Amino acid sequence: MNFIGHGVDEIAAAMSVQGKQLEFVHSSQFTTPVAEEYAAELIDFAGKNFEGGCVYFTCGGSESVETALKLARQYQVEIGQSKRHQMISRGQSYHGSTLGALSVSGNKRRREMYLPMVREFAHVAFPYCYRCAFDCTDGCRNCGQEYAAELEQGIEAAPGEVAAFIVEPVSGATLGAVVPPPGYLQSVAEICRGHGVLLIADEVMSGMGRTGRNFAVEHWDVAPDILITAKGLSSGYAPLGAVLVSKRVADAIAHGSGAFLHGFTYNSHPISLAAGRAVLKLVQARKLVQAADSGCQDSIATTLRHGLESLREAKAVGDVRGIGLLWGVEFVADKSTKRPFSAELNFAGRVAQVATRRGLLVYPMQGCVDGIAGDHLLIAPPAVITAEQIDWAVKQLREAIEEAVP
Repeated sequence: MNFIGHGVDEIAAAMSVQGKQLEFVHSSQFTTPVAEEYAAELIDFAGKNFEGGCVYFTCGGSESVETALKLARQYQVEIGQSKRHQMISRGQSYHGSTLGALSVSGNKRRREMYLPMVREFAHVAFPYCYRCAFDCTDGCRNCGQEYAAELEQGIEAAPGEVAAFIVEPVSGATLGAVVPPPGYLQSVAEICRGHGVLLIADEVMSGMGRTGRNFAVEHWDVAPDILITAKGLSSGYAPLGAVLVSKRVADAIAHGSGAFLHGFTYNSHPISLAAGRAVLKLVQARKLVQAADSGCQDSIATTLRHGLESLREAKAVGDVRGIGLLWGVEFVADKSTKRPFSAELNFAGRVAQVATRRGLLVYPMQGCVDGIAGDHLLIAPPAVITAEQIDWAVKQLREAIEEAVP
């Protein structure tokens, strides 16, 4: 979540200044200078694809996903496609904790208890090259096309009813920083366009510079219709999320009913927006997106990549994957067969506990193999981390892994 570091004076100062001017106004009736100015800056940060578009500010990722799903539905109604109400997402995905967000999430553990309350939508298979079901001998390009074809099959199975496909460009906590194979996201975008389906990119975790680009979709030159961001948007200094909308989607509503039928009490909260605006300014001034570029030889992200890759030597480490400053380490009981540890062992949790005793905080998860089995850690440090801190952290993690092995 935190991308710029803790205790940054400029962020607290910006929030204080805004609080002394205006702490709250309801966005259903009023707008504020900070909202207008920050929205314009964020559209510019998002690049050419969102020129002429709009921003809808929320209090976080789950609210942003809810907003995007409803926005996709209203867009389809506005253009005369009122049958389109189905959403498609991927298995082993996670898009948030509210019921709407859970309905498009594939995280079995987080969905299971609430299934009687959840509106079920289709989930398609997902690229996961470490455990791929297809041929990966060509650098995974073939498997990317196979998985993209499953999306097209899902759309065709509900003819004229699919409103949008929501996807994490780089997987978050549920799969642990799985990077899509070459050509996959491009094919997904083409399939969506060809079938009149909106493409929603969930960049709650991967956005705002985390992968070494302003937004992760830029790595693959993909232009989503709707882009969701949070977490790094305010770097944790205030509750904040945003939904960025392309001009095509915004115009459909502006020239149709003229209003988005949706709202939260605290969306576009001035103090949160002041925090986000100050974070964006600092990210750009200190060139933190460039620091997070693991493809750049001298970046701190490359130092992290090299450090984490050295963990492959550890007995229990099956895979190290990721991009920028978003990485996953998957654990296995047997490297040759990729057999996971038993779920009851909670190996990732064991590693995290040992690491915590050593002063290192990591994000443990289970279920990456089938929703129940499979252990991994998510690694996502701030862009201001130093090479010395990385060396220390990798050493502590290696020793924690070795200690946790039964």
